[in-house]
Amino acid sequence: MIKQLLKPFLFISIIFMAITAQAQNSANIAFKVSFTEPQAHYADVEMTISNIKKDEITVKMPTWAPGSYLIREFSKNIESFAVNANKTSVPFEKVAKNAWKIKTKGKNAITITYRVYSFEVSVRTSYVDASHAFLSPTGIFMYVDGSLGEPSTVTIEPFTGWAKVSTGLQPIPDKAFTYYAKNFDWLFDSPIEVGNQDVFEFMAAGVRHEVAMVNAGEYDKEKLKRDMAKIVEKETAIFGENPNKYYVFIVHHFNAGGGGLEHLNSTVLGASRNAYSDPKRYQSFLGLVAHEYFHLWNVKRLRPIALGPFNYDEENYTTNLWIAEGFTAYYDNLIVQRISKYTPDEFVNLIQSDYNAVHNQLGNKSQPLSESSFDAWIKQYRPNENSSNTTISYYNKGALIACMLDLAIINNSKGMQSLDDAMRFAYNEFYKNKNRGYTDLEFKAVLEKYAGDNLDQFYADFINGTKDLDFNKYLNYAGLKISERQALKQPSLGVTMSKTDKTEIATVTRNSAAWNAGLNVKDEIIAINGDRTQDAINYISKLAVNDEADFLISRDGLLKTIKVKLTASASKTMQIQQLENVSATQKTVLEKWLSL
Repeated sequence: MIKQLLKPFLFISIIFMAITAQAQNSANIAFKVSFTEPQAHYADVEMTISNIKKDEITVKMPTWAPGSYLIREFSKNIESFAVNANKTSVPFEKVAKNAWKIKTKGKNAITITYRVYSFEVSVRTSYVDASHAFLSPTGIFMYVDGSLGEPSTVTIEPFTGWAKVSTGLQPIPDKAFTYYAKNFDWLFDSPIEVGNQDVFEFMAAGVRHEVAMVNAGEYDKEKLKRDMAKIVEKETAIFGENPNKYYVFIVHHFNAGGGGLEHLNSTVLGASRNAYSDPKRYQSFLGLVAHEYFHLWNVKRLRPIALGPFNYDEENYTTNLWIAEGFTAYYDNLIVQRISKYTPDEFVNLIQSDYNAVHNQLGNKSQPLSESSFDAWIKQYRPNENSSNTTISYYNKGALIACMLDLAIINNSKGMQSLDDAMRFAYNEFYKNKNRGYTDLEFKAVLEKYAGDNLDQFYADFINGTKDLDFNKYLNYAGLKISERQALKQPSLGVTMSKTDKTEIATVTRNSAAWNAGLNVKDEIIAINGDRTQDAINYISKLAVNDEADFLISRDGLLKTIKVKLTASASKTMQIQQLENVSATQKTVLEKWLSL
C-alpha cells in the first residue's frame, strides 16, 4: 500500500517541479536582494527585466501596503537608482514621486539597481539591521507599469552568518533562497524574513504552518503549536475549506509590541517577548493570531469589491472596512473563546468593553461607520488631538455590529444558524463562484438572507447613521441586558494629559468643562486656585460638580488665567448581565452563541 501511494505522490511532485521550472523560465522579471550594509539598515535590490518589446518602460514603487489603509510613500526610502544593459548605462527620467521612465529602445534586457533604507519598526514596513532583515514587499520591489499580472522570481542573498529565509512565496527547487510569484499581487502580499529566526512547524486543517520567531521570546513551542492549530481548525470549519497548502507566521518580538498585518498565505505579528507567561497577555496574543488568520478568508478572498485588483498608486476606497476589519475583530475573541482560552464570561466582558469604548466616544455621534471606513486613508492612521471627538473606529463598532447580527441570525433561525453561515455563503458566492469582491448592497442582501429580515433601517441607523446602537434588543435574544452601573457623579475637567509631560493637556473632550471654558491642547497647567500642581486630574477629583476653579496656564510661553466651571463626567460604565427570567428560546440562543 505504501509503495502504491508513493507512485502518485512522486508523479505529482515531478509535475510540480516541472511547472515551477517552466514558470521560472517564463518570468521576465527577476529580483535579487542582498545586504552589503545591514548595520546601516540598507537592502540592496537588483531588478532584471528581460524580453523587452517597447522603446521605453516605466517602473513604479507602490505607495501603500494592502491591509494598511494609508499612503506611505515607500519611494522616499529609495536611493542610488541606476539602470544598465550589458554594463552600459541606460538613460532614465524620474517622472513621478514613485515612477522612473527608462529608455529601452534597442535593449532586450536591462538591470535596475537601487538601495532601500529600511529602519521603520512595524508589521507593514521594512526593517534591516545587523541581526536580521524584514522585507515588506511593497516597500522593496518595483513593478513595470501595466504589468502587474506578470510573474517574477526573487533570490535572497543572506548576509554573512544569516542562514534562514521565511516567506509564503513558492520556493524554486534546487535554487537556494530563490522563490516564484505568479503575479505582483502575490509578490506584494508575501513578506520575507531573513536571518536566524527560530522556526517550528505544525499541521492543521491539512495545511503545513511555519512559525518564524524573530528575536528572543519566552514562549513554549509545544503549547503554541497546540493552541494555534486549534485556532486554524475552528476558523477553517467556519468557511468549510482552507485555501492554502502552506502558511507562514512571522512573529517579531519587542520589549513591548503588538499589531499584525494579513497576507494571502502568511501574516506578520508584533508581540512582547515576555507576554507568553502572562495569562491575559497570552490570551491577547492568541486573539491576534485568530484575527490575522481569519483575514485569510475575510478580506484576502471574501472582500469589498474595491479591494482588488489593487491600484498601488493611490487610495482604494471602500465603505466596508467595518466588515473586513470589524467582523474580524468580533471573530478573533469569539474564536479564542471557542477553543476555551476565554471563558464565556471573559468573552462577554470583551464585548462589554467594546460597547463602553464606542458608547463613550463622542465621535460615534459625529461619524457614521461607513464613513469611518471610507475615510480610513486620512483619519484612522492619522489621528490627532481631536480625533476622539470626531471619529469612530470601524474595528470595535464593526465588532459590535457583527455581534448584533450574529445574535439576530441565531434567534431568527431558532438556533439553527449563525453569522458563520452567512460568512461561509458569502465566501462561496463572491470569491469562489463569482471570483470578485462584493458590493455594499450584495453583502447587505446576504445578511438579510440569514437574518430573515429587511435591514434597511438597521443600515440607516447604525451603518450610515449615528444613532446609538440598540444593543439591548439583540442581547435580549440571549437572555442578557446591558445597563449602567451605579456610580457617584464625579467632577470632570474633560481632558487627558500628555504621557511625557503630566502638566500639558493632550486632548479636550467636546462640550466638557475644559472645552466650554477655552482650555486648549498644549496648554501647560501651572496652578489651580493658586495651588501649584503637577497632577490636575487628581486635584479636580477633590472638588465638586459645579465648583469653579481658576487655572493658571502657560500658552505658547504666555501666562493666562482661565476660570473653569466643573461639570459631571458624561462617561458611563455599562455592564452586561443576565436577565432575571430567561426563556427556553433565550437559553438556546445563548448556548448557540457561546457554543456551550
